[in-house]
Amino acid sequence: MEPFLKIERDGPVATVTLNRPEERNAITETAHSEAFVAFCHDATRDLSLRAVILTGAGKAFCAGGNVKNMRDKVGLFAGSPFEQRNSYRTSVQMIGKALIELEVPVIAAINGPAIGLGLDIACMCDIRIAADTAVMAESYVKLGIIPGGGGAWLLPRAIGMARASQMTLTGDAIDAAKALEYGLVSEVLPGDRLLARAREIADGIAANPGHATRMAKRLLREGQHMQLPQLLEMAAAYQALSHHTEDHHEAIGAFLDKRAPDFKGR
Repeated sequence: MEPFLKIERDGPVATVTLNRPEERNAITETAHSEAFVAFCHDATRDLSLRAVILTGAGKAFCAGGNVKNMRDKVGLFAGSPFEQRNSYRTSVQMIGKALIELEVPVIAAINGPAIGLGLDIACMCDIRIAADTAVMAESYVKLGIIPGGGGAWLLPRAIGMARASQMTLTGDAIDAAKALEYGLVSEVLPGDRLLARAREIADGIAANPGHATRMAKRLLREGQHMQLPQLLEMAAAYQALSHHTEDHHEAIGAFLDKRAPDFKGR
């Protein structure tokens, strides 16, 4: 069987595809969550990687959890309440921790339905663009459960508390146009243009020194829950590191010489 995450590397950009189209890329096994964690671990160590595109195979981005498994109380949903709690903590909840901690910028190319955990995973990414046929829903309550993968923290930060509350408490889906209006995605495109546009964005990120984009992403993340004085202290330390990199000196030289820079990742 092919791996759940299909990883394709092209220069400084990796395209990661959720690869269970027959299951609408639902997260059904602990191994699926572990694949995310393993990829993020490897990506963090690989300083030549400067951008990641995350998308889904087939017609869906990710349908969330497997409803049949919920009904049958198997896999993640098996056992006592204590066992289920531990299953969540050691499987799907690891995805959010891994993606949030990953400093490489991640672009979600939402090619189709992003439902429940699928929407949460999209919200873990830094930039989201969508096909015009995509739909998104924080639909947990329609199944009598609550956002278990981090959506209650992620969605309000993406679209504000009022809209996040409406999506979470009704469970209703929104289309791509509404997602654009909400600011949940930054662009909506025809499906056949989605990956090409994601690559354009990724290339625009990868054209910059990797140390700068990684630390800038960390500042953006930490700034969501830090006060300004603490963030400024962190920024001062990061800026001092940046000023002593070879790529910074190359960027300055290229700017003054009016030429294209040649970054070495040092």
